[in-house]
Amino acid sequence: MRAITATVLALTAAASLAACSEKSADKVEEAGNAVGNDIERGINNADDKAANGLDKAGAAIDRAGEKIDTAASKAAADARREAAEAKHKAGEALEKAGKDLKK
Repeated sequence: MRAITATVLALTAAASLAACSEKSADKVEEAGNAVGNDIERGINNADDKAANGLDKAGAAIDRAGEKIDTAASKAAADARREAAEAKHKAGEALEKAGKDLKK
């Protein structure tokens, strides 16, 4: 009788340990999945932030390029106007010099 009771107790203890081990394994797996999901969310978040930063940098570069283009166009127009004025003044000076030579 004692042997039977001891065997039943041993089997019960073994079953309890097996159940605990299975529950522990399940908990470890759940924790691993949670960590994996957190890592994946973190990577996705970092990727989104990097893409957003690149989009902002690209927009800033585009705006800077537009400003440079506008400034270059204005500088070219100013240079053409100054050249025309210089040409006109040179012509006036030559006309005056010609009149002075005729005197």
